[in-house]
Amino acid sequence: MGMINLSNKDLTARVKAEAKRLGFDLVGVTGPEPPPHLDVYHQWLARGRYGGMNYLSDERAVIRRSDPLQILPECKSILAVAVNYLPEDHQPVKKTPCIAAYAQGDDYHDVLIDRLEQLAVFIETQVGRSVPHRKYTDTGPLLEREFAQRSGLGWIGKNTCLINPSHGSYLLLAELLLGVQLEPDDPFERDRCGTCTRCIDACPTSCITADRTIDARLCISYLTIEHKDFVPHELREKIGDWLFGCDICQQVCPWNRFSLPTKDPAFQTRAFLKPPDIESFLNLAPDSWVDPLRDSPLLRPRRRGLVRNAAIVAGNHRDPTAIPHLIELLMHDREHLIRGHAAWALGQIGGKNAKIALKEVKQSETDPIILAEIEAALSNL
Repeated sequence: MGMINLSNKDLTARVKAEAKRLGFDLVGVTGPEPPPHLDVYHQWLARGRYGGMNYLSDERAVIRRSDPLQILPECKSILAVAVNYLPEDHQPVKKTPCIAAYAQGDDYHDVLIDRLEQLAVFIETQVGRSVPHRKYTDTGPLLEREFAQRSGLGWIGKNTCLINPSHGSYLLLAELLLGVQLEPDDPFERDRCGTCTRCIDACPTSCITADRTIDARLCISYLTIEHKDFVPHELREKIGDWLFGCDICQQVCPWNRFSLPTKDPAFQTRAFLKPPDIESFLNLAPDSWVDPLRDSPLLRPRRRGLVRNAAIVAGNHRDPTAIPHLIELLMHDREHLIRGHAAWALGQIGGKNAKIALKEVKQSETDPIILAEIEAALSNL
């Protein structure tokens, strides 16, 4: 591969044009200097607001997040990109169950990493040599929003999302660390949230903090995706109808008045979710649950997490048609996490059949956690 002599300006223009051709809606460039708000990140860790995501507090990961050159010593530029994920059939009104808009299509990790690799190959053909690079989208030790803001893509809003004045906040971020010099863009300096606090006021669990971070331990997205254990009782009703993730702080954001749906086929709603059906999720079979969700973000919490979430939504919705499915889970499911939440949901819905089932299982159940859930459910009836 022979060297090609291009100016930084020309190379940057070509790279940005190719990024747009590949489907990225926003493209910007910054240098490899450490992110500007490291103190906020370190304070967030010190307060334990990462919940059970221990990979975020790992010493090596903290060091790497503090300096991109720890990830790629040859890094000269960081290409920050964003893609709109709002499906064309997106409905702003609630469904039961509700699924975050980004999760209704294909898994963005696979989609964006593939596009970044195509972009890296394009860059190598432009410069005529191999270029050291690393590609990430929510998968590596990078403070992504910091670099997106520094690349001019938008500002970090009070809801902690990156907000672009033309596209709103329904954006997936990705980065390409490059061992080649590109022309940096000006940072997006202005905070355009102003005095608005709609996102903070609307959050059911009050998880949005004053320093524009999230207390993951209270966040519905964390609880329904990353949290692997029983959901605390005091938070279950606050989850409402959210089966997977949560968009409330984006739904109320005035800047999302300007969000237009994407035509990108990768992010359109798959058939299984048109619309999401609570019974389908309560009945996910252990041996075939993956089939309708293959290559979807909904695989993340596994079956046990999805059915747990579905039980919470069913309980919150007080739908008596869910009772037979919940009884089946309580009596026969092999996952104690699912059985315990099924007991809670039966206690929320109530009725004769729910009470009979709870009393029957109580006679034979030996797991103290599930027994406690049954007792609490019965006391609610």
